[in-house]
Amino acid sequence: MKSDTHEYFMLLALAEAERALDAGEFPVGCVIVDRDRVVATGRRINSAGVPNELDHAEIVALRALPAAGSEADRGRLIVYTTMEPCLMCFSTLILNGIRTIVYGYEDVMGGGTNVPLRDMNPLYAAMEITVIPNVLRRKSLELFTTFFSSPDNRYWRNSLLANYTLMQKR
Repeated sequence: MKSDTHEYFMLLALAEAERALDAGEFPVGCVIVDRDRVVATGRRINSAGVPNELDHAEIVALRALPAAGSEADRGRLIVYTTMEPCLMCFSTLILNGIRTIVYGYEDVMGGGTNVPLRDMNPLYAAMEITVIPNVLRRKSLELFTTFFSSPDNRYWRNSLLANYTLMQKR
């Protein structure tokens, strides 16, 4: 797939992330694409107040997939997300048959895409996953910088991820 196609769909994921940010949520957005058509979307919810760590953008999008009526071969779906999926989301995506993941900004604190699947138990060891990082990274970084710079947002404040993100803009 061409890089401009990846950028197009990442812009849609960024729009989801902007909606999350506008709602005071952690700015992660996700779109799931089948043959150049968006079949599901999601954005981070329930990160404000007492966070619910189950409502990540990728999980929300996966939950929306059956409701969208998509009967697509999961192996050909492509997930676009503004932040590298955490270990929970990465494993959930691949257990749901997703084999291509495209992300914008690296999660230095909890990113899961560098897990050596071939060293794991047979279920995971046989999986061949394509991960494409850094698509529109700067635009994703801008959203996370805005989030971590706001005194209203307490989610992961003073964490490795927050400090790393804020240092990127210097």
